[in-house]
Amino acid sequence: MTTPPPARRRSLFGRAPKDDGPRASFSQLLPYILEHRRVMILVLALSIIGSATSLAQPLLVSQVITTVQAGDTLGGLVWLLVALVVFAGLASGYQHYLLQRTGEGVVLSSRRQLVTRMLNLPIGEFDTRRVGDLVSRVGSDTTLLRAVLTQGVVESIGGALTFIGALVAMAILDPVLLLLTLAVVAVSIVTVVTLSGRIRPAVRESQKKVGDLAAAVERSISAIRTVRASNATEREISAIEKDATGAYDQGVKVAKISALIVPIASVALQVSFLVVLGVGGFRVASGDLTVANLVAFILFLFMMIMPLGQFFGAINAVNQALGALGRIQEVLALPTESQSDRDIAPLSVIVGTANDAMRPEDPAIEFDDVTFSYLTLREPVEEPQDNALAMGIRPDSLPAPVARVERQEVLHGVSFSVPRGSRVALVGPSGAGKSTTLSLIERFYDPDSGVVRLGGLDIRTLDRQMLRAQIGYVEQDAPVLAGTLRDNLLLATPDATDEQCIEVLEKVNLTEVLERDPAGLNAQVGEDGILLSGGERQRLAIARTLLAAPPILLLDESTSSLDGLNEQRLRDAIDAVAEQRTLIVIAHRLSTVVDSDQIVVLDHGQVVGVGTHSDLVKSVPLYRDLARHQLLV
Repeated sequence: MTTPPPARRRSLFGRAPKDDGPRASFSQLLPYILEHRRVMILVLALSIIGSATSLAQPLLVSQVITTVQAGDTLGGLVWLLVALVVFAGLASGYQHYLLQRTGEGVVLSSRRQLVTRMLNLPIGEFDTRRVGDLVSRVGSDTTLLRAVLTQGVVESIGGALTFIGALVAMAILDPVLLLLTLAVVAVSIVTVVTLSGRIRPAVRESQKKVGDLAAAVERSISAIRTVRASNATEREISAIEKDATGAYDQGVKVAKISALIVPIASVALQVSFLVVLGVGGFRVASGDLTVANLVAFILFLFMMIMPLGQFFGAINAVNQALGALGRIQEVLALPTESQSDRDIAPLSVIVGTANDAMRPEDPAIEFDDVTFSYLTLREPVEEPQDNALAMGIRPDSLPAPVARVERQEVLHGVSFSVPRGSRVALVGPSGAGKSTTLSLIERFYDPDSGVVRLGGLDIRTLDRQMLRAQIGYVEQDAPVLAGTLRDNLLLATPDATDEQCIEVLEKVNLTEVLERDPAGLNAQVGEDGILLSGGERQRLAIARTLLAAPPILLLDESTSSLDGLNEQRLRDAIDAVAEQRTLIVIAHRLSTVVDSDQIVVLDHGQVVGVGTHSDLVKSVPLYRDLARHQLLV
């Protein structure tokens, strides 16, 4: 069950502070880099060696010029210079490869963490989040982390040594030219630092827009048949284009800021070069500086500006990565199902099968005065803001609208028990709370109050994986996963043999699916099982559960999409598998459950009757009406 978000802070004047969304710091980025510390040490060593090699080149050039002017023999100076250039190039290429590979490693590790956390989140989180936005965080946001390594962040460390070395050499060669150069550099640094503060929130908002776009596309594609049948294709395209335009506009905003930062190093180099060339030429003419020293100074200038460009690029990359990392950290900070159980003492754990853990005198499943509510998020109402001007009120004087979390209670003091090895049906009108009851047994949610017991034990004290291993659950709209028949069957029972898979398919009357495709168990079922009929999808989902043969079976409207013949065959298969097992079935067609050992009647989240079919027809008006409408009385 999702927890309400923390209350939104308000200022002294009643207005909510601006929320820039999830924030991330550089310290949260470091673990991703330090995970590859050995490679980083090698890269840093190569960077330092490259810096030393680069710093030696202007000195050699100066020596070559001086030697030529003196008319002496160059000897090995030229070959030494060539060797340094070649070595620096090779080291730079290998360093680039290591950084690119490590960048991919950072993306991989972040995706692993994110996917692991997402697939372990409480079910309630998926009730309020859009699938497309979550997918965008895995695909798009994690990609931006690569830039931290590939756009000069690590190289800037070695570049700092080059910068300092060049600075010292330039101070020795000509302090006057150095002061003029530093004045230009200082202006560029101040400009970059000022602009970089605007990058992070802009990137964060840009990634959010990309997430909105992914969610809109996922929504339309997943319901493409309904969209086409409703003649809503153009409207959906228009809605997606609106989100795409929003992502474009925000991307352009990021591009504008980046466009101001990126050329600053180039401009600083050009201005510094012109200043040094002009003033340096005058000082050479006046005899205060030799030609060799001027050439060396210019080369050192290039070496000082290059690390500066790396530094500016690093600032830009880090701010973009931190904007995306904020969205990643938002998901990583959510508690998983197991973390949400920390306040519940693990009093016991199921060992072996559920039947082994249960005491004979205890029911298989028991609901004891259970109350449960879904948490729903109500979006803030914007009308007061929109209508403020028309009413002569300044909009910014109104409090900012705040989303509300409301409880929607669906179960009210539900109590009933399911004896071991019995067949129990849950019936009632739509919205009575039947599916929610099964969700509580599976611990997709925990009750607000009351207790759900398995074999006399509070299920909140049981390990979730062990609990679910004892329960087979077929949802009302049980999904079929993209892949093959075998992939779907082995989801809960990965060690099952082909013979077992074929046997269970025969039990649910799916042999025709095997026969019509020469691939057999390797036959593709399509996205969401689209290559199968509705009834075949439902039978495949049931086959998947029957193959696992758990001690307890939960079936939510498992025969609703089947014709009479397949329904009877499936009931026979369930009857055969359900021997010595506990079976809880939700059904709207009472004809499928009239022979149940016990029927629980739910209405508006309350139990209004428990008994056999003949008992309930006499004692419960709601059940009698349901039976009469279905011609069973």
